[in-house]
Amino acid sequence: MVTLLGISGSLRKGSLNTALLRAATEIKGEGYTLEAAGIHGIPLYDGDLEEAEGIPAAVTALKDKIIAADGVILFTPEYNNGIPGPFKNAIDWLSRPSSDTAKVFGGKPFALVGASPGNFGTLLSQNAWLSVLHTLGCRVFSEKRLMVSRAHTLFDAEGKLTDEATAKRLGDLLAAFGRFAGEFE
Repeated sequence: MVTLLGISGSLRKGSLNTALLRAATEIKGEGYTLEAAGIHGIPLYDGDLEEAEGIPAAVTALKDKIIAADGVILFTPEYNNGIPGPFKNAIDWLSRPSSDTAKVFGGKPFALVGASPGNFGTLLSQNAWLSVLHTLGCRVFSEKRLMVSRAHTLFDAEGKLTDEATAKRLGDLLAAFGRFAGEFE
């Protein structure tokens, strides 16, 4: 059984990406499991803080989940046509100390998914993540990406995905990424 970890890169309570991740965890595919995680509790990266206090507990907990997973899916918002600061900050912390980078990211399969109220989904954010993931040594899944545009119209008031076409595309991506991640476990 392939173990996947989905990480929402949003801190908002009503986040479309967290809702999309929650929808993903409800899809029961064959051959994989999906656990949800977030970036809450991770402070702004500060090398002085790292030196004085070490790696924060929230970072260590997320790092352990990534290490245990066979593959990771970043559920990324897009802010001002780029990577959201809080999400990039979390990844920066996860790469500390630099001696852990290979253990956490090296050769680990990563996929990109994102939801946005805009017309282009999270195309630019996902493209910006590619150079970060390559720098960290990840195996970037390129067979499928999911960019959900006008996402605010696809969820009900409780944050449940109501669009069947999006749910199918999400399920297809999960199945394909599960197979991809399974090649490297």
